[in-house]
Amino acid sequence: MRIEPSQLSGVITFVPQPHHDDRGLFTRTFDAQIFDEWAGSTTAATFVQDSQSRSLRGVIRGLHGRSGAGEAKLVRCARGAVHDVLVDARPQSPTFGRHEVFLLDDIEFRHLYVPPGMLHGFQALSDIADVCYRIDRPHDPTEDLAVAHDDPDLGIAWPLPPTLLSPRDAAAGSWAELVTHLRG
Repeated sequence: MRIEPSQLSGVITFVPQPHHDDRGLFTRTFDAQIFDEWAGSTTAATFVQDSQSRSLRGVIRGLHGRSGAGEAKLVRCARGAVHDVLVDARPQSPTFGRHEVFLLDDIEFRHLYVPPGMLHGFQALSDIADVCYRIDRPHDPTEDLAVAHDDPDLGIAWPLPPTLLSPRDAAAGSWAELVTHLRG
């Protein structure tokens, strides 16, 4: 598994090395030893929940985050392709307010490590996209944060016109409101 750094502080991608043969392929989707060597700890053991979403082409999910201690996740696209976006919402971070885009797909099988304090969202680029999340804390809806995917202060370029947003995402607040909340 290859490790690639990101422009955002603490974000990293893991790129598996699939074995291809006449039957198809085999790839490791997670390796706690490699993860912990990168993290310098036993962080892999703190993952407590695996979740999966299925989205149709053009659907945008996000931008979502968690208040309090935040939430670390390992994200991958098991089927199809997504335009994955992270926004650094950690006020003390040197990359606060910046965003970065990643292509996650079922060709390269990149895994994106998202540290606590990030906003995360994606748009499905394929007819069907299955995104898998490995999360380090049980979900607590009272800590949910959401920022509008099209907030002009963030200036995120989505590759397709949005086809569908959840009611929660359609009503999401602005980046400026979140910054005011975070800086309290």
